[in-house]
Amino acid sequence: MSERRSGQGGAFAVGLLAGSIATLLLASRKSDDKGGDTHHQPPSQPHNGQSNTTNHLPSEIRSEMLSRNSLYFSSPTDAPGTNHGMERITNSIVLIVGLGGVGSHTAHMLARSGVQYLRLIDFDQVTLSSLNRHAVATLKDVGLPKATVLCQHLREICPDESKLILDPIIKMYTGDKEKDGGMLDPPPGKQWDCVIDAIDDVPTKANLIAYCAKRNIRVISCMGAGGKADPTRVHISDLRSASRDPLATAVRQKLRLMGKMEAKKSGTKITNGSGVANGGWLSCIDDDAQVACVYSSEKVVAKLAQITPEQKEEGMQNFGAMDNMRVRVLPVVGTMPAIMGQTLAAMALCELGNKAFTPVGAERVGRNVRHRLYQHLKQREKNLEDKLMPTLKNGDENITTNGVYIGPILIDPDDVEYLMVELWRNRCGVTGDRLGTSLELYRWDRTRPATPNNLVLMSMKAAQKFEKDFEALGDGRKGLDVDVVKRVEARLSTCILDAEE
Repeated sequence: MSERRSGQGGAFAVGLLAGSIATLLLASRKSDDKGGDTHHQPPSQPHNGQSNTTNHLPSEIRSEMLSRNSLYFSSPTDAPGTNHGMERITNSIVLIVGLGGVGSHTAHMLARSGVQYLRLIDFDQVTLSSLNRHAVATLKDVGLPKATVLCQHLREICPDESKLILDPIIKMYTGDKEKDGGMLDPPPGKQWDCVIDAIDDVPTKANLIAYCAKRNIRVISCMGAGGKADPTRVHISDLRSASRDPLATAVRQKLRLMGKMEAKKSGTKITNGSGVANGGWLSCIDDDAQVACVYSSEKVVAKLAQITPEQKEEGMQNFGAMDNMRVRVLPVVGTMPAIMGQTLAAMALCELGNKAFTPVGAERVGRNVRHRLYQHLKQREKNLEDKLMPTLKNGDENITTNGVYIGPILIDPDDVEYLMVELWRNRCGVTGDRLGTSLELYRWDRTRPATPNNLVLMSMKAAQKFEKDFEALGDGRKGLDVDVVKRVEARLSTCILDAEE
């Protein structure tokens, strides 16, 4: 026990010494560069994110700053001395629109975690009332642009402008190309690795999502944080699944309206339904691979502030920060924007670092439903086995002359919940139909056994067609659109349960 304590004490001493040396090096460099002045300085960067001076950060200090992240994003397949996950993060470029309670926390954590290039867009200024939720703003920052304040703070975390490029734009994004100019254009020769949507205005939010969906740019979008406080109700899902969120509802409606208006102009037809089968950019509503949505399913427990007699007398239009912006004040507990902003950062970092997680965005399924699906699958596979048994290849117990595998299912009842909730999220893998319709598990590739990574949740309508195509074409997949097959197989490839291994 004493040896362990001695070893721990030695390690602590080494770490303390390394930290002290790093601090002294930074302090001396800062003193030399600024003549001992440690106050915030306005960013000296033009629009391209480069500055006129460079405060070089020694590689050993930068490596130690990011050492815990590097351990997390390392992979057993990395060659000695390499870390592909961390390299992806430190070479990534990210756009964040909205730098309030949510966006400031996201930007703060991305900068701390090694993201190389951050374009930060917000027209607004720090106010006294925003100090309860902004990630870095202090009393002396009141009245300054949020983008400026954020850049000043982040530059203190990483003074080396080659390792953290900050590109602030103090202007409102509107969705109007003439007004916005090139604020959404990536740096020359680059593409956005991720766009963070932390906007709280419906039209602007919808415009940004549509812009990215049309260009196949990854978006992680935050819904409403006001009037809520329960951290256990925060979820990540597709936009359509965002329940009990008025902002999400309004954004969905706005996107559909935009899609219909565009279709009317072009003369194309948009059918009713989920949007997945329709193709086109509107499918982003249902596809979390295009737009992932962070939202709270908590019912709003605090209403908007009442309109004051002064506002009524002088006219509500005179009290907005800008024309057409929200006037009534949202009640906000500062913890909720911080939690949602950190959630955006966590998802972005894990995707950038090649360690993406699968959010559990759907409600749990009851035991009886899980048992029913398991028994139905088991019986269907038994019926198929009885039917095809006479066609088995000579000397083979499981493969028919047509190449179809027959045999027992290789999952257990506990696997059903994972397949429904986490892998397929309680929706048909083919059509996108949701829980509420009758859903069943079907074997996708009939040449392989019924393992977790070969089972697809299907609505009865989709399953009936799948079975008919199997009888007629020998493979139910042949009757599906190529894009549907690719999407289903991409989802199957993320299955963490594999009974064949």
